[in-house]
Amino acid sequence: MTIRAYPMAARQASFVTDCGDEVTMRPMLKTDKDALLDFLRRVPEEDRFYLKDDVTSASVVSQWAAHLEYCRTLPILAFAGDKVIGDATLRRFRPGARRHVGEVHILVDPCYRGSGVGTRLMTTLAEVAREEGLEKLMFDVVAEVGIAARHTAHKLGFIPVTALRDHVRDIWGDLHDLVTMELVLVPTDVEPLVF
Repeated sequence: MTIRAYPMAARQASFVTDCGDEVTMRPMLKTDKDALLDFLRRVPEEDRFYLKDDVTSASVVSQWAAHLEYCRTLPILAFAGDKVIGDATLRRFRPGARRHVGEVHILVDPCYRGSGVGTRLMTTLAEVAREEGLEKLMFDVVAEVGIAARHTAHKLGFIPVTALRDHVRDIWGDLHDLVTMELVLVPTDVEPLVF
């Protein structure tokens, strides 16, 4: 199965946040690496700690920018002026048994949390996934830390499908549960699991 690139042209949009700020969202370009690095360095350490890579490293962000593969991963950035205030990623699983499933990640500048930026980013990723024929989206969140993210995902139709007790440690060494939420994009007759 050939995986085609996510459509790019239709993915630029502007909106006004709940706080009255004008925000532009668009797919990441190679030239965004410095603005993205600045954003990631502004995010509190306790929020970055759960990420897979050291996102404060210029070489890590440069590698991302140099190797954009829109056929597998669609990174969308939210800008207030020329400053990145949000980063959202839709990852498509490789061809095979899970090719119908995508995974989303969202990170919003603390100054813009609660303003609707995260909701817009998540909604945009869900729309792209649906247009591309994905049937499900998965979203992992640290239970006690990501309360606002869980609330936003729930408003958009995500439901918790699993919770892994004491699965992640924070920067202080305390254990937290990891919750996986799912959004079904294609209606089915299957009843959701209840936890």
